[in-house]
Amino acid sequence: MQGSSTSLTTDIIKGALAGGAAVWVMDQVGWYLYRREDPKAVRKELEARVDSLDVAHVAANKLAGALGVKLHPKQPHPAGIAVHYALGIVPGALYGPLRQRAPELRAGRGLAYGLGLFLLNDELMNPLLGLASGPTAYPWQAHARGLISHLVVGVVTDAGIEALDHVT
Repeated sequence: MQGSSTSLTTDIIKGALAGGAAVWVMDQVGWYLYRREDPKAVRKELEARVDSLDVAHVAANKLAGALGVKLHPKQPHPAGIAVHYALGIVPGALYGPLRQRAPELRAGRGLAYGLGLFLLNDELMNPLLGLASGPTAYPWQAHARGLISHLVVGVVTDAGIEALDHVT
């Protein structure tokens, strides 16, 4: 276990970098799956979205509104894209040092971490915060895509940190 503040900072940075890269890979997988879904499922998912926006853009628009600003366009907007990436970078920055201190988080080479993100973000917090409709509003395909995409985030974040461990 690494204990110095320098190694903690390094682990946070590695996790943030790996988390950002993982979001990009997740997007590639997610869009690949999305483009192959049943059009009825896609329509049901779009109808379930809050304000017809993806979760990151709902969050960005709510935050902008709280600051007295309106985003134009509401989606796509750089603020929404920044929120989307932050949802991989911030947890990655936490995962970086925690994976050394609580190795059980690394179960499945990041699969447990990805599953945790999916359950916490998609299935629990997004609906509770009003960023998404409740889970039953979405078709099973949206949940399956979300699960697969978050498992990808977990594995890529873990592999990214592992690769960075060999560089530093």
